[in-house]
Amino acid sequence: MRASLRAGLKTALKNRDRVATTALRSALAAIDNAEAVPVDQLSTGTGTDHVVGAALGVGAAEAERRELTEADLRSIVENEVLERTTAADEYERLGRTEAAERLRAEADVLREHLEPAS
Repeated sequence: MRASLRAGLKTALKNRDRVATTALRSALAAIDNAEAVPVDQLSTGTGTDHVVGAALGVGAAEAERRELTEADLRSIVENEVLERTTAADEYERLGRTEAAERLRAEADVLREHLEPAS
């Protein structure tokens, strides 16, 4: 799914499609955030005489990431769709139809990536 989202983002950027670009960047950021390991689970560096807690060695400062399943990715994108449709309904209720239409269009872009490839 991540590959599909990135390919869609590349196409959206080439076509200067702001709605699709916004939706896809947001979904990819949500996935990246979900992969982040909570701060209390990070390994601490040993430090040096000069810098306490510094990480030593090649790759020692790399951030740890969680492995997400395809079901996790799907759930994250579905949540992004739900957030947009809920917000669009609220904007519609407040009379902000342009903002509601934009959010619904973003949700539609993300829904396309939830459909199985044929």
